[in-house]
Amino acid sequence: MLRKVLLVFLTMCSAVALLFIASKNAVGDHVISLEEPVAFRISVIMTIVLFLPPLILSFFNHPLINIINVVYQSFIVLTFIGLMPIGFMIQNGMTTTLFSFIGMTLSVFSIWSIYKYRSPRT
Repeated sequence: MLRKVLLVFLTMCSAVALLFIASKNAVGDHVISLEEPVAFRISVIMTIVLFLPPLILSFFNHPLINIINVVYQSFIVLTFIGLMPIGFMIQNGMTTTLFSFIGMTLSVFSIWSIYKYRSPRT
């Protein structure tokens, strides 16, 4: 259980770090930037709130809850995969690509740990 919670928490931390990197390298008027602290704070809070369901579901070991957790985290994996090509399109985007790869890897390992450490009832 601790491994599942830790992997989801690390994925959340990488998503917040990715927000910091993206806001530092803001290229236009309609993107998130550190010069608008209220909008940036709202984005960080929304990211944390979106990671709360898999974080809470990681505490439980029921098969149905694990399936819901895997489906939710698969959307997170798809989001990180979608951010990888964007990193190639912006200036200084290699850090964006690197952090999206780290977030995707952590999320895939989190899904794998849910399957590996199933309860003996199943």
